[in-house]
Amino acid sequence: MFAEQSDLQGTQVLDMLVVGGGINGVGIARDAAGRGLSVRLVEKGDLAAATSSASSKLIHGGLRYLEHGAFRLVREALAEREVLFTSAPHIIRPLPFVLPYTGGLRPRALLRLGLFLYDHLAGHRTLPGTQTVAFRGHPYGEPLQAHLTSGFVYSDCWVDDARLVVLNARDAAAHGAQISTRTEMRSARRKGDHWRILIGNDSVTTEVAARILVNAAGPWVAEILRRAGVTEHKADIRLIKGSHIVVPRLYNGTQAYILSRSIRRKSIISAVSCPAGSPSRWRPRTSSGATPEFARFTTTGKGTLRR
Repeated sequence: MFAEQSDLQGTQVLDMLVVGGGINGVGIARDAAGRGLSVRLVEKGDLAAATSSASSKLIHGGLRYLEHGAFRLVREALAEREVLFTSAPHIIRPLPFVLPYTGGLRPRALLRLGLFLYDHLAGHRTLPGTQTVAFRGHPYGEPLQAHLTSGFVYSDCWVDDARLVVLNARDAAAHGAQISTRTEMRSARRKGDHWRILIGNDSVTTEVAARILVNAAGPWVAEILRRAGVTEHKADIRLIKGSHIVVPRLYNGTQAYILSRSIRRKSIISAVSCPAGSPSRWRPRTSSGATPEFARFTTTGKGTLRR
């Protein structure tokens, strides 16, 4: 139960408590601590234990959002990609994406225009610009079926996602943030100008106070809202899913391929080569089970890759 006294004597008082040890949580904690705020982050498991270590491992600007007119979103994402790439080149590397051109897609000129905007929206860039490539005799063409003779190559970035989380957490701690893993937020209530929050692990429960409570719990965001007594909120919470299917290596090289060819699909299917030293969950192995995602992957891949 929460203490009833009106003062905060004997209670840790923070500017901000962050719930969630994924990339969003540690990034917010790092930014706030760097601005001089007193910050504590609590994570019920370990850092990057969920989505942030099972992502597509890409840092990108959202090329497909250009088609929906989201120019500001793409520009901001590209600028952040540049910041991350220049600040952590030891865990981030350029990743060329090969986009084969085939009839039935958007006009070639429209694709080239979109890629031109993608190259230039953020202003300064360190990644290579888009190139038009003839695949016949080119290494990028070797894995492709014979009817695919040309296309485009643009660049985004690959990242060791779990290490990115840990490095952000370490830098947050270096700026004074307290990083508490194996510690969950059990409940919270707003009292005056502070949140009174119960946090704990298997053996102990502690009350802390914070002016700002940040919910960065990922898929558990609705549960944290419930524990904080927030039953009414303006934004609907809708979980989304990305499916990752690990298969034996389909081609040599580090380049990625865009496989999705339907103009009506809102999602993108791509093939990304697993770099050496990837975590075990990403090492090449045969996917088991006939899921709808696997069926879609194999159907799309048959029209693009030789294997």
